[in-house]
Amino acid sequence: MTRERTGKRSYTRTERKRGRYIKARPAGDRPEDIAFDATLRAAAPYQRQRHAEATDGLALHLRKGDLQRKVRVRRTGNLVLFVVDASWSMAASERMEATKGAIFSLLVDAYQRRDQVGLVVFQRDKARLVLPPTSSVDLAQKALRDLPVGGKTPLSSGLYMAWQVIENARRRDSELRPLMILLTDGAGNVSMTGMPAQEEAMRIAELFEQSAMRSIVVNMEHAAFDRGLAQKLALSLGGACYNLPELRADTLLSTVKREIDNS
Repeated sequence: MTRERTGKRSYTRTERKRGRYIKARPAGDRPEDIAFDATLRAAAPYQRQRHAEATDGLALHLRKGDLQRKVRVRRTGNLVLFVVDASWSMAASERMEATKGAIFSLLVDAYQRRDQVGLVVFQRDKARLVLPPTSSVDLAQKALRDLPVGGKTPLSSGLYMAWQVIENARRRDSELRPLMILLTDGAGNVSMTGMPAQEEAMRIAELFEQSAMRSIVVNMEHAAFDRGLAQKLALSLGGACYNLPELRADTLLSTVKREIDNS
């Protein structure tokens, strides 16, 4: 499956025989879903020569090399998965409120656009899937009503749960376009395997790049104390790192929408 951007929202190039026909390409060894208009155009310059060589009296002479296959695109949904550090390492309550606001704003038009939104929160000793991927505002309101904050920072657990959620979603819909939004300072201090926590988080982050999962990191470390951990994490993920000094729902929402539209 190869993907491309068309228009304002997400389209995916599909190998299925449905979707909007946008162009044609040589069929090669796959003579299926033939674009007859493009095939006729490809064969037209050779008709005089082929008529002169043929004795069958046919009005049109086609060769295998003339065959053109349709290239189609169809609108596909995005999965925006927020992964939020809810430990005491940062201003967790403010961060959570901004995330809630962005989630609700995305859900307002999610149904029409076939988009889904989810939320993974990590704190204390593990990560939790607070909001499974959904396009329902009602479900989100119930799930996000009360979210605890505080404790240590199980960053690797949050990353691994996010990877599992996205993998499962892509198995259900191979044309889904997932995007992880990770809000963190990049400093993990809880390990799942006994490996040093920071090294473990970086290794799990590499799964995202290996699986071609889109991601961005919103660096929540104060500029005066920034150790560059969020930037290193973004490099391991294969994504971008943003610094949002004043995290609000509208700034987070605009960052997410820009990332969706530009990918």
